[in-house]
Order: sequence, then structure tokens, then C-alpha cells
Amino acid sequence: MHNITPLSGLLGGALIGLAASALMLLTGRIAGISGIFGGMLQSGARDRAWRLAFVAGLIAAPLIAALAFSVPLPVPVMPASLILVAIAGLLVGFGSRMGGGCTSGHGVCGIARLSARSMVATVIFMAAAIATVAIVRHMIGG
Repeated sequence: MHNITPLSGLLGGALIGLAASALMLLTGRIAGISGIFGGMLQSGARDRAWRLAFVAGLIAAPLIAALAFSVPLPVPVMPASLILVAIAGLLVGFGSRMGGGCTSGHGVCGIARLSARSMVATVIFMAAAIATVAIVRHMIGG
């Protein structure tokens, strides 16, 4: 992930906004991945097909882009153990369900809709992230 530039960040952000807008305009749905993924796992969900297509698109898009533009896929680097990553993932999933959405749902779609609760949630997400990095990097030494 050393080739991220302001231009690639701007293009990526624009594409995320475009995709979230298209989903809202075409289906009336908010593009929050925790809600989409959580709804896909519920038994008896009638709208599982579009949720599955959305998640499949998230997985397929980088593969297609890598093939189309002949660029290598980024290799994730995890400086923590797999158990710690799994615990962190479960905590994020639990927290996003408790908070009524994740960073994408509140941060991208909620703020764009001028939702007060999304603005508060995003501020809390950012504050928690800053505190976590400060504790892990400067107090624990991770």
C-alpha cells in the first residue's frame, strides 16, 4: 500500500460516493457494509440477493481492476496475530451493530444525508481510532 497518492485517494473517494449514491437512488438503500452483511446473514431475509451481489462486487472489484489495469493486488500486512485480528474484527462487528451502522454507513452515507446521529457516530469512531492508535503505539509499544 505504498502507492496511495492524493489523486488515487480522491478517485477512490469519488467512486465510493458514486456507488453509495447509485445504491440509494436505485434501491433506496444505504451503503453501510455492516448492515448489508448483517442482513445477508439473517435467516429468511427476502432481500439477500442484492446484499450478496453487493458483497461479491466488493470482493470482485479489486480483482477486476488489477486485471484490467495490469497492476498487482495489494498484499495486506498484519503486524498482529491472527487471533488478535479476529477478536478486533468481532469487536468492530459488534460495535457497528450496536451503533446502528459502521464507518461507511455513518461516515459516507449518513454525513452526506446530514444525519446528526451519523455525525456524532463518526466523531466517536474517529476519537476511538485516535485513542486506540495512541495507546497501542505509544503506551503498549505495538
